Amino acid sequence: MAIFPFLSKDKKEKLDQGLSKTRESFFSKISRAVVGKSTIDDSILDDIEEALITSDVGVETTVKIIDELEARIARHKYLNSNELSVVIEDIITSLFSENISTIEGFDFPKRSTPYVILVVGVNGVGKTTTIGKLAHQYKSAGKKVLLGAADTFRAAAVDQLTIWSERAGVDIINKGMNADPSAVAYETISAAQSGGYDVVIIDTAGRLHNKVNLMNELGKMKRVIEKVQADAPHEILLVLDASTGQNAIEQTKQFTAVTEVNALALTKLDGTAKGGVAITITDQFKIPIKYIGLGEKIDDLQIFDKFQFVKSLFNN
Repeated sequence: MAIFPFLSKDKKEKLDQGLSKTRESFFSKISRAVVGKSTIDDSILDDIEEALITSDVGVETTVKIIDELEARIARHKYLNSNELSVVIEDIITSLFSENISTIEGFDFPKRSTPYVILVVGVNGVGKTTTIGKLAHQYKSAGKKVLLGAADTFRAAAVDQLTIWSERAGVDIINKGMNADPSAVAYETISAAQSGGYDVVIIDTAGRLHNKVNLMNELGKMKRVIEKVQADAPHEILLVLDASTGQNAIEQTKQFTAVTEVNALALTKLDGTAKGGVAITITDQFKIPIKYIGLGEKIDDLQIFDKFQFVKSLFNN
């Protein structure tokens, strides 16, 4: 069964609406740089470079875009402003790493069940909310889902995840505050195996102020999970708040240094003009963005599609 069907008309409208602030910042700056220009010269390239950097596309990625743009201009000898916009759109699309999304949605890779997702990220980025929305989507797709409340450092995190489990109508393993996170993970996967669950989603603590403890905790949890299920976790999902802009890049550096992140979720895109940071993160770290959050409702989570995302940025 395909999960997260590809963008319907209402989901496309939701994406366009959610990216409106970023589009107003990003696309309008690009448009002002090229509109009405009959030839492409160094001053226009400088304006495009400035537009990219001020739209939270990092310097390194911006330089890569400009270099490729100059190469294409040299090959084609001449581009008008409309053609230039198409070329920029194509270059940016090519920077996004592929995920397992397809035009129909995605299915689980053929692995042993349950499919185990370990969710990481600092406090306040929408990690627990994303887990709740993800659980809802999987359940809506007919999957049996079990949550593991392994962020036991904060009582609020455990309570919040319990509330989201109730909203999504899925089960949860909750051992309360100060329980051993690895023990929670162990019990969650064991219960999922014996209970015939399809998906396990495990919350983790997000304490970046002590990277050594975080590394040790995540490392221990991963080893414990592997003892229960040798090929798990299948997905280590890093949740980032798009509204933090360049700070999200620093968080990605920190988490990729301590664990094997292989998927990203960008939250709060609907409330920020800094969505351009998505381009930088996937370009620099070569990790696919898998989900984007476009609101507070339980179904306001979409699979990321780079083509639709860039088209929406360029008002197409």
